[in-house]
Amino acid sequence: MLELQHICYEVEQDGGEKNILRDIDLTIDERFVAITGPNGGGKSTLAKVIAGILTPTQGRILLDGEDITGLNITERANKGISFAFQQPVRFKGLTVKDLITLASGKRIGVAEACGYLSEVGLCAKDYIDREVDASLSGGELKRIEIAMIMARGTKLSIFDEPEAGIDLWSFSNLIHVFEHLHEKINGSILIISHQERILDIADRIIVLADGRVQEDGTRDRVLPGLLGGTGGVCSALSDKVK
Repeated sequence: MLELQHICYEVEQDGGEKNILRDIDLTIDERFVAITGPNGGGKSTLAKVIAGILTPTQGRILLDGEDITGLNITERANKGISFAFQQPVRFKGLTVKDLITLASGKRIGVAEACGYLSEVGLCAKDYIDREVDASLSGGELKRIEIAMIMARGTKLSIFDEPEAGIDLWSFSNLIHVFEHLHEKINGSILIISHQERILDIADRIIVLADGRVQEDGTRDRVLPGLLGGTGGVCSALSDKVK
């Protein structure tokens, strides 16, 4: 279970301080949680604060009751938090099998590594020995990254706008992967997204705007307001999520 207690994040701007996150209080223990909201509302900043890329100005972060506020991204990864960037990193010289093996943290055979690729809809024999370089598309890289996260078996897997930079066909396949991941993963999935098809498979939706939580509830309660809202946050989001 992840607990965010009075999380604030400020940056210096034009000689003053700008509040990016304002007193965020959240407890996350559902299987699949989506965070959405207008651009500039603090979504990606919050994801990076949880992952340990950024340190909050105020507040505490607890994972299963342990205070991890002062831990960096590597230390949090060792505690069971995975973070997938909008643009996955390419590793020239390393094969897909190398990355999945490194992610698992143990010696695994080809059959097990291939199993993770099959889970994300990739033909294992076509990818297992490929280098993770420019020959792979954005959609392929994102599915390989998800396979790595599955191999790690983390408590919390964070995806920052996984739909960014991929074509419609790849996005459709990515949705199927997340639906499958929802069923297979033992921990929680936290996804930052504007896309209705992603929000529609979430157990819980959190709307973040102006650095604050504006809405928080089940998909059935929150999503209709995002799609059909006529003012405020809902109005700003309705075109993005459709």
